[in-house]
Amino acid sequence: MAEVQQHDDSGKGGKKRSKKMGTHMDMTPMVDLAFLLLTFFMLTTTFSKPQTMEINMPVKPDKEEEQIALKASNAMTIVLGEDDKVFYYFGLGDPAENPEVIETDYSATGIRKVLISPKVKGNAKMTVMIKPMETSRYKNMVDILDELKITDTKKFALVEITDTDKQLVQTKLGQ
Repeated sequence: MAEVQQHDDSGKGGKKRSKKMGTHMDMTPMVDLAFLLLTFFMLTTTFSKPQTMEINMPVKPDKEEEQIALKASNAMTIVLGEDDKVFYYFGLGDPAENPEVIETDYSATGIRKVLISPKVKGNAKMTVMIKPMETSRYKNMVDILDELKITDTKKFALVEITDTDKQLVQTKLGQ
């Protein structure tokens, strides 16, 4: 609280002066209030937690013979191209099979529609292979992983792109 302090006059001299009044403010309640508000806001706010996606990596087999071969009927390949383009085809990309390469985008009516289609969701053994090109961006990789998470795709793998995949994409772009 504020308090008024009075100073006594020594009484010397003949003139009578008016008494000087000094003020003193006690800041303790204001500091208490500031700390109460500070602790209140610290305890009631939620701090942002980093969001991460959990990816389980398979154990590398001891012998090559133990590795299970993937059938073409159980494979879907997604190629991440430049300028945010996405290409996909079903199968392993064998030129003898002549896979139909389709261009799409990252929208809900693009690659997500393909990932939730009966051809992909209806096959429990379907494995989605993601092959980024050298010219694709990191954002494209994050976007396709988000789409796989949204569509609850269980089996997928990040695979290096082959020359065959590059040729299939170039053929599609040349049309």
